[in-house]
Amino acid sequence: MSRASRGTTITGLDIGTTKTCAVVANSTPEGLEIIGIGEAPSSGLRKGVITDLEETVRAIEAATERAERMAGVHIDHVYVGVTGEHVQSTNNRGVVAISGEQREVARSDVRRVVDASKLIEVGADRQIIHALPRHFAIDGHDGVADPVGMSGARLEVDTHIVTGGNTFITNVLKCVHRAGLEPAGIVFEPLASSAATLLAEEKHIGVVLLDIGGGTTDLVVYAGGGAVHSSTLPVGGNTLSNDIALGLMTTFVEAETIKRTRASVGPEPPGEGEFSVKSLDGKTSRQVSYAQLRAIVAPRIREIFTLAKAQLAERLPRDVVLAEIVLTGGGAHLRGLDRAASDFFALPSRIGVPTGVGGLSDAVCRPEYATAVGLVLFGPRGDGAVWNGHSKTLFGKVAGWFGEIWN
Repeated sequence: MSRASRGTTITGLDIGTTKTCAVVANSTPEGLEIIGIGEAPSSGLRKGVITDLEETVRAIEAATERAERMAGVHIDHVYVGVTGEHVQSTNNRGVVAISGEQREVARSDVRRVVDASKLIEVGADRQIIHALPRHFAIDGHDGVADPVGMSGARLEVDTHIVTGGNTFITNVLKCVHRAGLEPAGIVFEPLASSAATLLAEEKHIGVVLLDIGGGTTDLVVYAGGGAVHSSTLPVGGNTLSNDIALGLMTTFVEAETIKRTRASVGPEPPGEGEFSVKSLDGKTSRQVSYAQLRAIVAPRIREIFTLAKAQLAERLPRDVVLAEIVLTGGGAHLRGLDRAASDFFALPSRIGVPTGVGGLSDAVCRPEYATAVGLVLFGPRGDGAVWNGHSKTLFGKVAGWFGEIWN
């Protein structure tokens, strides 16, 4: 009997620019228990977009195989994270008449009004990934969290709608299928990260999540309990590593090490004025000051914050008040980042790590696992995620194409 026989296993697959990570969780009445983790280096993506199918397939196979061995289960279905500049978001409102003789809101009415909110102009090259209800209204009375069972004549909903490019998502799903896996659903990655790192209270008072990955920085804003804006910025941790490599005239590998162990946007470490950096040929080294390193790191971090702030100013509704910044993803390890964010945005900030899971929770209690853990939390809830066999959107279409090819 497998270790997961007490419940249902759920797997999240985070296909990143620098690493691919698979997290296996066991769903029990007590909650989710992490029972397996697998990682593999990624080199087949750039800024969230597939650039090498075979490299990406190999990374998926390696990560899921390691997760299977640790969990003692076979993985066949996965919730897949997607990101990239092709993903866009908007907000819309849907309205329907409440059906039934008693004029009492039923689950079918909720489904109808959410579907009505999806009636937006979407180009032929795009499809809706999520339609996330923010709040409902009955006969003009706003702020209803769950309208089922309430009486009225007209039901309205405000939704946060996320769309993605057909080509980009199709290529991701193609890699998943070639790795011998079936997608259980696709999830925009910052929504997954928020499920793992944000508290319900934070989502109500107004919070910005910045998930700094290798190739991109994902952004999502919550207010009043629901998502009001989400997007992807084309700058991430790899950009910072390139800056360090160029600025210090060293290799990318050496720059990565320096970023993880030496870089900071905070005060200079006491008693450490300089450190050694290997040359490009690896045969010699030279001394570099921490002040020089900070002069390279600080402008790039400021650029990420500036891009995020510009989006907040341009895209957020005027009545949204922000109370906090949460930083997650591998880039959140940069020393002093939370303080730099507080200073820049003039808001309290913290580093977000996955919570709300048991089992191997200590092993995933790090910012870089926020998306993978969030996928097993967000995916099964069906919070607007596209479902195989239950949707005529992109995922259903693509699943049908692959079914014809492989069956």
